[in-house]
Parts: sequence; C-alpha cells; structure tokens
Amino acid sequence: MQRILEPEVMDTPEEAIEYDAMDFTEVNTAFARSAIDLAPPIATVLDAGTGTARIPILISEFRPNWRIIAIDLAVSMLELGRKNIALANCQDRIQLERVDVKRMPYANRQFDLVISNSLIHHLSDPLPFLQEIRRVVTPEGGIFLRDLLRPDSEEAIERMVASIGPEYSPHQAKLFGDSLRAAFTLPEIEDLLQRAGLEGVRVYRSSDRHWTALREGKK
Repeated sequence: MQRILEPEVMDTPEEAIEYDAMDFTEVNTAFARSAIDLAPPIATVLDAGTGTARIPILISEFRPNWRIIAIDLAVSMLELGRKNIALANCQDRIQLERVDVKRMPYANRQFDLVISNSLIHHLSDPLPFLQEIRRVVTPEGGIFLRDLLRPDSEEAIERMVASIGPEYSPHQAKLFGDSLRAAFTLPEIEDLLQRAGLEGVRVYRSSDRHWTALREGKK
C-alpha cells in the first residue's frame, strides 16, 4: 500500500497530553537499554524528536554522566517534557530545545551518539534529517533509529490497531493507525540511509511492527 502522510508536528496541548498518556513504558525502556550500550560512559548525545522526553529520562537513570540534548519542534510536547524532567529531577543531564531536525543548529561532529524513536514516519521526506545526522555525529559515533514499519495492506493495519487493547482510547487507536499508514517499509529505509551517506548502519526488522537502524559507537 502507498504511504499516507500525517502531520509532521503534533502541537496542541490536547495532542501532547493524549500522546504522553499512552503507555509506551515497555518499548521506551527497551529502547533506552539498547541506547546505553552504544556510547562511552561520558558522552554527548542527541535525541531527535524527543516528544515529552520520556526516553532521555530513562536513559539518564542508566547513564548519569551523559549530556543529552533532546529536541522537538512541538512546543506543547516540550512543555510537558520540561515538567516530566523536573519530576524526574534530571534537569542537569537533559537539555530540551525546540529545533527542526532537518536544519539543526549544531556543530559538525558534535555528538557521540544520535538516537531517534518514532520520528521518521512523521517526516514527509526524512532525507534531510538523515543527512543532518551524518553531519553532527562523530565519524566513530553511534546511531540508533527506530520506527514503525508500514504494513502491506489496510486490512493488516486494521488488525494491528484492533490488537492494541481496550486501554487505548478511540483517538489513541486512530493515532496508531495513522502512524502505521505514514511509516516506511524496510527497503525504503535502506534506500534513504544509503542516499544520506550513512555508513556502517545495520538496518533490520526488530519486531512485528518496528524497524531499527543501528551503528555502534566507539566505547
């Protein structure tokens, strides 16, 4: 099936609250645990598309000596993220910034690790973002990207949405379905990474609904 775009930025207070209320604890924790093995104990890390900062908060518990710059374009998401960071008492480890991932204000080779979870399906064209990753990560730095895989039919999407359980509201279920329709296939991601010139990145299907692009950094 063809990709159907969704809005790049979820930037109303209602959308941010709805998103933050969704229980991603299991997948976020798995992402954080994988990320901490990709850079040295002291590192500068970029989290692109941080949303409400749940993942950098988890990472900071495992890696208190990492400096994490977490960016998003949605003001409402960042406002909730600041509250979450304050509640977790990790303001000294996580710096939130409103930044467009396609045009980052950071220096070349600034980061030891670049991570991003569930951002790429929001981008109409992820190539500028991937090219920016190549620019801001060190030559021996880590890269860890994960997102949804687009199913091959509308019927498959409807089955996946139906499987998420009654704890999700109808609006949350709709958001999930929209995200699946906007996601990329594995060959599409492989092509984008190649065109961006990102070398040494392994791309693979990491669950029944996710792909992962991974490059281990120097530790």
